[in-house]
Amino acid sequence: MSGDIRQYMGGIGSIIFWLIVLFIAPRPVLGQAADSVYNKVYAEIMQQDSLLFKLGYNRCDTATVRKLMAESFEFYHDQAGAIYSKDDFLKSLAALCTMDYKATRELDEKKSEVHLLRKNGDVYGALQSGYHSFYGEKQGVEKYITSKARFHHLWIKCEGEWRLKRVISYDHRAR
Repeated sequence: MSGDIRQYMGGIGSIIFWLIVLFIAPRPVLGQAADSVYNKVYAEIMQQDSLLFKLGYNRCDTATVRKLMAESFEFYHDQAGAIYSKDDFLKSLAALCTMDYKATRELDEKKSEVHLLRKNGDVYGALQSGYHSFYGEKQGVEKYITSKARFHHLWIKCEGEWRLKRVISYDHRAR
C-alpha cells in the first residue's frame, strides 16, 4: 500500500512540478522585459530632471526649461501658490535668477521614484516623486541650504519626447 501512495504522490508531485514550470517559469522573462522598460524610462526621466535643474534652474537657462515643458504646463507650490501657464512659470524662473544670491537645487537620488503610466500596455507618462534641497550661493560665502522639499513631476511623452506637464512642490522646510 505504501508503495502505491508513493507512486500516486510521485505522479501528483510530477504534475505539480510541471504546472509550476508552465505557469511560473515564463514570469521571470516577462519581469525582465518589464524591468527593462522601467529602467529605460527611469534613466530618461532622470536625464530630463538633470536638464531641468542642472541646466535650467541652476544656470538660469530658461530656453532649456521651455523645451522640456508641455504647452499646458501647471505648477503648484505650497508657499508661492499656483502658476497656470508655461510663460508665467518661465517669467517666475527668470525672476529667481535676479536675486542677490544664486539659487541651486540638488536631487536626493536615493529617494527618487519613477512610476510608469500606461494605456493599453504602452507607456505614455511617468510620475517622478522625490526629495530635493535648495541652496543659496554668494561670492565669498559658503554655499548654504535655504530649504528642503518634496515634489511630484508628471512627465508626458509627446511626439517621442518627454515633456513636463505638472509640478507639485510641497513640504518646503527652511533649514
